[in-house]
Amino acid sequence: MKRFLQQLPWAPLIVAALLVGLAPLLPQPHLIEKAIKIATGSPMRPIDYFDILFHLFPALIALLKWRLAE
Repeated sequence: MKRFLQQLPWAPLIVAALLVGLAPLLPQPHLIEKAIKIATGSPMRPIDYFDILFHLFPALIALLKWRLAE
């Protein structure tokens, strides 16, 4: 896993984290929408949890790569 992350280039990873994390831009990114749902206590379906993980995945990989590089 560490070797795989070391071989992964930073630029595409950061671009993917920004594009997927902020998608869709209008009317509101999914991550912000889901954060509001969690904060207000609105009921969430299993697909909502998958959606959060999907939109956070590239950012989590970038964070893991950064932590393992130290």
